[in-house]
Amino acid sequence: MRPEFHLLPADAAASATRLDSLALCLLLLCGAVALVLFVLMVGFSIRYRAGSKADRTHVPKKGLPVEIAWTVIPLLLFLGIYAWGAIDYVKLYQAPGDAMPVFVVAKQWMWEAEHRNGRREKGQLHLPLGRPIRMVMTSQDVIHSFFVPDFRVKQDVVPGRYTSIVFTPSRTGEYRLYCAEYCGTEHAMMLGRIVVMQPAAFAQWLDAGPRQPGMAARGYELYRRYGCSGCHDPGSNVHAPDLTGLLGRRVHLADGRELTADEPYVRDSILVPTKDVVAGYAPLMPSFAGQIGEEDILAIIEYIRESAHDELPRGR
Repeated sequence: MRPEFHLLPADAAASATRLDSLALCLLLLCGAVALVLFVLMVGFSIRYRAGSKADRTHVPKKGLPVEIAWTVIPLLLFLGIYAWGAIDYVKLYQAPGDAMPVFVVAKQWMWEAEHRNGRREKGQLHLPLGRPIRMVMTSQDVIHSFFVPDFRVKQDVVPGRYTSIVFTPSRTGEYRLYCAEYCGTEHAMMLGRIVVMQPAAFAQWLDAGPRQPGMAARGYELYRRYGCSGCHDPGSNVHAPDLTGLLGRRVHLADGRELTADEPYVRDSILVPTKDVVAGYAPLMPSFAGQIGEEDILAIIEYIRESAHDELPRGR
């Protein structure tokens, strides 16, 4: 039996279909322009070659309509391609409200993922079919790059910050996960697999994992262990910002800036608390840099997110 040949990897995510269509359209457009120019170039070279009997009288001195046409038409076409690409680009980073977050820490030389219920995976990632997925990623050491050819997604994973990307698996099966950024001597071995399952099978797999506290529950314990509740609890005697409902909220800063509280903001507030001081508060919070790992920070962030829905107890 002969092996099947595919010009492109499988289109196993909604983003793959969109990006393939964009790439094909751009290829056809550029190919058509190149073909027209080539035909004209060859035709004119033959017709007006030295010694030909082509009529060279009445050479036009002006060609304003032609100049406008060959300027405006390509401009509109390529602006349309740009707008198409920009819309698809934004979709890779704007998560819908029902997106399922998955938290990933890249290390030399493996991928570690954690689901909201606390189930962890190394070197593989199980996902449900048809559900938007938001990957929240950081690196423990050097720059890595999360690359799934069959999903047409690639996102650098950088130490000291969070990056994210959004996609929706559209086909069940197993797909290869690569690191697309040279990250050390065993870079080529930093492989993984993504398993896309039917929603019911995924839910069963998720519940069948090792029994351990979910991310938010673990984050609550860490929130208390590191003393966060002593200052940030609404009933605390210490004058510190209330973190209830923080994620997604507009925050006014002491230097007059405004920003939307997201995962990077919370991480910076833990590790570099003087970077974005909230208006009306003194910069008294100590830095926890070197004392807390990335997995623990992600768990605390998840606790802060869930505490807004009263699904977990708040710090005391």
